[in-house]
Amino acid sequence: MQKLRVMVSLITENNDYQIEQSSSAQSVAHQLGVETKIVFADGDAVTQSTQILKAIHGDPELRPHAVVAEPAGGTALPQVARAAVGAGVIWVVLNRDAAYISELRQKSKVAVFGVTSDQVEIGRIQGRQCAAMLPCGGSILYVQGPSEASVSKERFQGFQEVKPPNIHLAILKGQWTEESSARVARSWLALSTSRKMKIDLVVSQNDLMAMGVRKAFQETISEMERDAWIDIPYLGIDGVPKTGQAWVRTGLLAATVVVPPSAGPAIQLLVDAIKTGKVPPERVVMQSTSYPPLESLRSKAAHLS
Repeated sequence: MQKLRVMVSLITENNDYQIEQSSSAQSVAHQLGVETKIVFADGDAVTQSTQILKAIHGDPELRPHAVVAEPAGGTALPQVARAAVGAGVIWVVLNRDAAYISELRQKSKVAVFGVTSDQVEIGRIQGRQCAAMLPCGGSILYVQGPSEASVSKERFQGFQEVKPPNIHLAILKGQWTEESSARVARSWLALSTSRKMKIDLVVSQNDLMAMGVRKAFQETISEMERDAWIDIPYLGIDGVPKTGQAWVRTGLLAATVVVPPSAGPAIQLLVDAIKTGKVPPERVVMQSTSYPPLESLRSKAAHLS
């Protein structure tokens, strides 16, 4: 039997969650005897589209049997998905709800599905963390991902749904990387009004951006002011064991939301689909959790108040 070839298309190498996605895919593929090719798009949707189209339109002997893609841009690569399915290539979308999946499933002879986390619920979890830590309200410096990214929009939607009205936001925009948030935080600190603000929490839509803000504060704020700013609790999302969760244990982050990698489960599902002929559900949802648990955050806040 021919060895199954899977192309895994990820957003960037400069993000701990994306590296975790790669590791998850490679681990499951190794267990199942699947040949994987991991490619990163450097955060660019055009680059990603080109990489995938080149693979599916290339030498039939090297063509992947399946593409597992986490979209880098504002769309979920609908034209690329149609080209892949038209070439008889299984198409799996990670961490994105794509409206075209339902349409393609009706016409396609190969499996088409998505594996995702509930991004709105992730935002709600983070909102509950903030409410637990600020029972009397306060002010948050909130670092959002790229404006065009549905993940960023959905996490913010969920956060807003549960955020108490006595918690107020100042919003910055990053690009999922530590350096991007450090850069916008430095620009924000340069404003004459910024350092006069009392910030009770720094809340970021991923762990790396939270650490970038922390780095900017350490490097930019004068020694006389620094202690007050560095003591601000930082919250993130992703909760990769070696980074986000470790940063919580060492106190660099106060909390994170653990978002399990979806690439490995996606490969398991597509292999099962090939073996059994049974197509996975249109949308497979991974469960996210607060780290540490919300009860722990409430107890800590009560102890400090």
